[in-house]
Amino acid sequence: MREAQWKDYELIDCSNGERLERWGDIILIRPDPQIIWHTEKSNPLWRKAHARYKRSSSGGGAWKYNSKVPSRWTINYNNLTFGIKPMGFKHTGVFPEQAVNWDFVSEKIRSANRPIKVLNMFAYTGAATLACLEAGASVCHVDASKGMVQWAKENAQLSGLSDKPVRWLVDDCVKFVQREHRRGNKYDGIIMDPPSYGRGPNGEVWKLEEQLFSLVELCLPILSEDALFFVLNSYTTGLSPSVMEYLLNVMLKPEFGGRVESSEIGLHVTQSGLTLPCGSTAIWQN
Repeated sequence: MREAQWKDYELIDCSNGERLERWGDIILIRPDPQIIWHTEKSNPLWRKAHARYKRSSSGGGAWKYNSKVPSRWTINYNNLTFGIKPMGFKHTGVFPEQAVNWDFVSEKIRSANRPIKVLNMFAYTGAATLACLEAGASVCHVDASKGMVQWAKENAQLSGLSDKPVRWLVDDCVKFVQREHRRGNKYDGIIMDPPSYGRGPNGEVWKLEEQLFSLVELCLPILSEDALFFVLNSYTTGLSPSVMEYLLNVMLKPEFGGRVESSEIGLHVTQSGLTLPCGSTAIWQN
């Protein structure tokens, strides 16, 4: 299992369906359904956290504040800076376990020694976009949420990357890729972090397991002949790393060669010394 190396983020402990986390100087408690063990919450920070997200029995939930928390603050990962804020449905604006993938794409871009174009789909608040920009790539950042794209722009400004070659697009990822194919545009790297479940603008139900093959298939014509990487992330519990690895193998290797690897990604837990699994990644690389 691959882990990220953080200084400004720490998974202090996890027990009874909750994470105890440090985001910079702010301590938060957030729910996590994978934490099925009931170990003793001996760390005093469980009782001193700044805020806790409590789920509601009727669905959803809300933050409960024990002390004053800034409406927004920043954390750093290497040369990147991200704005953090407690949002609805427990999120903060960054998935810290994804830092291993930021490191991977950065290294591939730097070692290519040529201009690299990257498409980041379902790009959220732009952490992977920033990693690619900082490594010297030009990036097309696509997300359907106007608010998330704006947040990504702000993160680029915080990181001193506003002047780098990036297109910020509020768009439906599938429709965008279809248009790029018609235009004949090509990319040397694709990063894809699709949601597990959702609804389209006309109420269409999106389930990742059912849509993933066609989504990857759509992207094949826009990969350049000497493409560097295709990174596929998933938080869908029913979609194992080896299933994603098989998918990329049968779809990418016949045309592009290269190799595919997959793994769980996770976060080191300070209290136990163990690793909390946080999702799956499959990566094709040339």
